[in-house]
Amino acid sequence: MLKFRVLGLALLFLTSCSTSIENSVGENIGCSLGDVVQDRPLIIASTVAPITSIIANIAGGTTTQITGVVPEGTNSHTFEPKPSDAAILESADVIFINGLVLEEPTKNLALANLQESANICELGSEILPESEYIYDFSFPKEGGKPNPHLWTNPPMAKQYARIVRDVLVRRDPINATVYEQNFMAFAAKVDLLDRAMKVATETIPVDQRKLLTYHDAYAYFATNYGFEVVGAIQPSSFDEPTPKEIGELILQVKSQRIMAIFGSEVFPSTVLEQIGAETGVRYVDVLRDDDLIGEPGDAEHSWLGLMRFNFVAIVEALGGDASALKSLDVRDVVKDEAKYSQ
Repeated sequence: MLKFRVLGLALLFLTSCSTSIENSVGENIGCSLGDVVQDRPLIIASTVAPITSIIANIAGGTTTQITGVVPEGTNSHTFEPKPSDAAILESADVIFINGLVLEEPTKNLALANLQESANICELGSEILPESEYIYDFSFPKEGGKPNPHLWTNPPMAKQYARIVRDVLVRRDPINATVYEQNFMAFAAKVDLLDRAMKVATETIPVDQRKLLTYHDAYAYFATNYGFEVVGAIQPSSFDEPTPKEIGELILQVKSQRIMAIFGSEVFPSTVLEQIGAETGVRYVDVLRDDDLIGEPGDAEHSWLGLMRFNFVAIVEALGGDASALKSLDVRDVVKDEAKYSQ
């Protein structure tokens, strides 16, 4: 897996600022914080690419500047920001992160460099009460980190967009009408994706709606659409599973008559290939969690494009008809002007 290490100088800086970080926690974290920005563009920093894409759909058509910090194709759970990312975070008026303990190194670097008038908006933590956190294979409750992958569930992504709209309207009220129009257009597309996924799911026999994935990214999606997540190859340590765990997964695949094993295009897994070969179950190694399709500027380089791609792969591999999904228009509602870290 790709992993960026913060240089010793940055670590020293963060350590020396630990007191200021602690003092800032209650003052700068909250989606309703921050002052109105006047006479200049609103500056936004974000973390993973799907969140950056959602923000870009709401902010498009204004002078708002958006920069994503976490490179696409990077393991967001282990990503450590570069010292140069401090400058991006320091200049931001708003920093949107997923929350639910997904991006702690980036959050800490942000807290050490925030402007006094800036704020950090944790989208996942904002929309999901702790009572609804999901703990599972890769995110056991004793580890203290809930499954953070809310954006793979369209209704939750729509809630993310609503929070983004509210923040932008409050911080940049002169562009409130544009933000509202963009949100309405984006929300309509999310609703169409949601309905198409429900239609496609109905074409999959109920006993075949089982997900065994490399990374545990579909817990909230599964709850919404009636799938069962039977396992995830990647344990809570994010290392490869032990031989014993592999053997148990092979037995599970055979006993539960799983139709397909879903791997990652970004992080190939020899373990999944082995399980597929030993069980005779199809191995589908194309799913992406937070790596958008194509390159910035491409028509499908969007949260919408990513979700349709994944959902089509899941539905077809499990024996369903994905035609309702394939007919969707997944282009952004406005031109995506965000900068995506490489």
